[in-house]
Amino acid sequence: MKAEVHTPAARSRHILVSALGVTQVLAWGSSYYLPAVLAAPIAAETGWSLASVVAGLSCGLLLAGLVSPITGRLIQRHGGRPVLAASSLLLVAAHLLLAAATAYPLYLLAWLFMGLGMSSGLYDAGFATLGRLYGLGARGAITNLTLFGGFASTVCWPLSAFLVAHEGWRVACLCYAAIHLLICLPLHLWVIPPPPVAAPVPARSERGQAHLAGQARTRFILLASIQTVAALIASMLSVHLLTLLQLRDVSLAAAVGLGALVGPSQVGARVAEMLIGRNRHHPIWTMLTSVSLLAAGVWLLFTSQTFIALALILYGAGNGIHTIARGALPLVLFDPQQYAALMGKLATPSLIVQAAAPSVGALLLGAGGGNLVLMTLALAATLNVGLCICLVAAVRR
Repeated sequence: MKAEVHTPAARSRHILVSALGVTQVLAWGSSYYLPAVLAAPIAAETGWSLASVVAGLSCGLLLAGLVSPITGRLIQRHGGRPVLAASSLLLVAAHLLLAAATAYPLYLLAWLFMGLGMSSGLYDAGFATLGRLYGLGARGAITNLTLFGGFASTVCWPLSAFLVAHEGWRVACLCYAAIHLLICLPLHLWVIPPPPVAAPVPARSERGQAHLAGQARTRFILLASIQTVAALIASMLSVHLLTLLQLRDVSLAAAVGLGALVGPSQVGARVAEMLIGRNRHHPIWTMLTSVSLLAAGVWLLFTSQTFIALALILYGAGNGIHTIARGALPLVLFDPQQYAALMGKLATPSLIVQAAAPSVGALLLGAGGGNLVLMTLALAATLNVGLCICLVAAVRR
């Protein structure tokens, strides 16, 4: 009898996560990962510099970071369905503007729409939607969602390359607009249920409220700092990894092959976390493991030319489970009924740093070469381990 009661809910959760997984793949692949394939063709056709073309993504990420708190509050108040549906429409508008962009200001406007779509349609919005629906029980759904998202570049890079090769980058943008309108928007509208009514907050004394507020503030600052440093490392390496490897006398072909190790390592580590997570260990240990693997990978990349492959596997594994940790950890550190609003606040510094990190990395490359970049990232990764240890101590208190 118990199985009959829970089967429909379990089935609906699987359908929801699968639908969100499809939309996450398409949203990531057509926004964050889009310039990897389209930047060069856009620059070649328009005459804009490659740096100017890539700057569109930075503008979009910057705006996404600034509006993320608003996105979180909207999901907290109204649930994920209207916000994620709006993200589909925003991404439709962004791709239509990109396809029509013949002047650079119009191109940047398209990326501002893209930034709004990223803020309301990528991981943070997806996590917030699941947290708003399932509360403390959302951890498994969040983990499963990251497994889908890990295939965004695997699916969309070949699709983008095929469309560019056969029809050009403007038609590729039109196709992505159609995909968001005809696939993502219906999935968001039809599959995401309305959120449950929030339970009343139990009354506490003023002293108790002040104590809890102080604890929450400390945890929030530590967690936001950890996520921001991790975003700095991931964003800088995602843009400059091939250059850094070539400065280590690795050929371009070999650098591409080594870089390809990161994606499978991310997905493999997420699968391992999904299996281990059934034991319901505290997600603070997932976070500590992720920042430790990131630090080990970056330090090995900095100090050794022999174990580059192992360094990238460790880095990829750490980066993969960090995505799970940043979705699951706030559920247990803070009031789960305020999870959606909190995720919006936590996303702001990370997205702003992601927007700036490629340019900072380019400046460091120009000032001191690859060793300066890797040393900076290694020190940042070590700092992150220290911050995470402080968070563990704060949680245990």
